[in-house]
Amino acid sequence: MKSFLDKIFFRSNNLDYIIRDIKELTKKTSAYKIFDAINSYNTASEIRYVGGCIRKIINKEKIDDIDLATNLEPEKVCEILKKENINYFETGIKHGTVTAIINDFKFEITSLREDISTDGRHAIVKFSKDWREDSLRRDFTINAIYSDDKGNLFDPHNGVNDLKSGHVKFIGDTDRRIKEDYLRIIRYIRFFLNYSRHPHNLETIRNIKINLIGIEKLSKDRLLNELKKIIKLETIEKLSKDKTSLELFSILFPELKYIKNFSKLDLHQKNLLKVNDFIFLLSLMVIDETDNADYFLFKFNFSKKDQKRIKIIDNFYKKKINSKTFDEINMNKLFYYYGREAIVDILNYRIINLKKMDKNLIDMRELFQKKPMPVMPIKADEIMSKYKISEGEYLGSKLKLIEEKWVNNNFKISDRQVDQIIEN
Repeated sequence: MKSFLDKIFFRSNNLDYIIRDIKELTKKTSAYKIFDAINSYNTASEIRYVGGCIRKIINKEKIDDIDLATNLEPEKVCEILKKENINYFETGIKHGTVTAIINDFKFEITSLREDISTDGRHAIVKFSKDWREDSLRRDFTINAIYSDDKGNLFDPHNGVNDLKSGHVKFIGDTDRRIKEDYLRIIRYIRFFLNYSRHPHNLETIRNIKINLIGIEKLSKDRLLNELKKIIKLETIEKLSKDKTSLELFSILFPELKYIKNFSKLDLHQKNLLKVNDFIFLLSLMVIDETDNADYFLFKFNFSKKDQKRIKIIDNFYKKKINSKTFDEINMNKLFYYYGREAIVDILNYRIINLKKMDKNLIDMRELFQKKPMPVMPIKADEIMSKYKISEGEYLGSKLKLIEEKWVNNNFKISDRQVDQIIEN
């Protein structure tokens, strides 16, 4: 049963759009199945939306994740989900989190809890029934707003007012909140850039600076996941123009040397970057004439696929660049050997880093975005049949020479040229 104080003092008055959008979220994602299952378990059981999804609804942003909080312990949540045939997996059951899946939507359901002890990275928790107690261990007031499926808000720290007025505040004692989880330093930068309409609070920045050493305790995976949330065009632009945030960010990620370049983008460059992803945006900040990119990729253990993508751009621009570098014949070779994504990345990198717009580069990028991939016309079985060559190393070496000739001749090769390669 919801407490009397909860009803009287902490449930905020809603604007109509908040109620409407929360109800729409519940219906569209089939979250009502989880709400019905938990709320009907007994007279005291309850579940609410919390955190990012509510913050984004209030701020009229796109919702990309859904977090829920409940006063039931995780084992009981699993039991209820199983009974209702709702798929789930135990994401972090030790810390009270279960992930339910309905129609491809993921719902992170976390039991109310208190942090008994923390080391800045991990926490030992005790499950709770107290919604306000749960709110006290969260990071910022704007992330401690709860709602039921009908849009009734529980806002114990005036997060709605802070969100609307543009204040990013830690809950309670800032130093304590940071020491509980040093990732909150990076989260502060992200939330400040996206939501603040005021200068940095000097005491907050002081507390952040004296705790920067704690970042070393965090896993590289957690740091990288948070970095991905920051490296979006609008956020990087704001970061490039905010001296304090940039100073902190540069200490945390010293390899990202060229964020300042994002403060000088023209309209065409901005439009180009809006459709680019994390890896390409990262390449613009990390690539230089040194091994900076290699070190950063190694430090954060990027996937082989992402490493390869950045290294192709990096290696290309370590060579001497002139007007002939970007002619169609040379680009054709790169297109064949590295693929469409690589050639578009290389051209986009050049377009972004030029002071003036180059229409030829833009036209070439559009050409390669549509151009079919060249297909080697000479097949192994044709060579084996025509020239009576057996399968093996010799055949492979001849095919490689034929391919090189074909590529270097702008994807053209005559029968006579093939004869010469085989006969020599």
